[in-house]
Amino acid sequence: MSLIKTISKYGKIKFDEPNKIDIFLKSTLLKLLPERIKPNHLTTIRYLTVPPIFYLLINEIYFPALIVFCFSALTDALDGALARTKKLITSWGKVHDPLADKLLIGVSGAVLVTRYIRFELILIILFIEFLTVIASIASYDRNDSDIGARLPGKIKMICQSVGMGFLLIFAAFNFSFALTFSVNL
Repeated sequence: MSLIKTISKYGKIKFDEPNKIDIFLKSTLLKLLPERIKPNHLTTIRYLTVPPIFYLLINEIYFPALIVFCFSALTDALDGALARTKKLITSWGKVHDPLADKLLIGVSGAVLVTRYIRFELILIILFIEFLTVIASIASYDRNDSDIGARLPGKIKMICQSVGMGFLLIFAAFNFSFALTFSVNL
């Protein structure tokens, strides 16, 4: 099978049903959440972490920024797992979960990538994110029930979160391997 056919095939996979990671999270971390916490609450928390992360990064307070960033990225994994395992997928969540991700990565990248890698790279990342937001809003406006998490988007967010996390490790501890890993991810 050609690479394009493979990407096309897996790009259409939706994540409306729990997967193995969701089941693992349900039996571990999700048990720690109070029953009243809903997936959209976690997405809202991710929105709320963006300004403190921006403040910490601008002021070069990297270790606390790393902690808040990791917490925020974890809410992304948890909200999806919670939504799928408890059948709490909402139209609001389908739009706002990826938007919160884009804000988290965009703000973090705007500061860190510009400071430690190249300004042009963040422009490319932000442009791609902008296009995906526009496509998502257009789907939502058309009442397209086919919007939601897909494999390429999940892989992109994982890679961006891990890359940004390693860039934060480099900024906080000056470990050169972390910068090398982040750039090559």
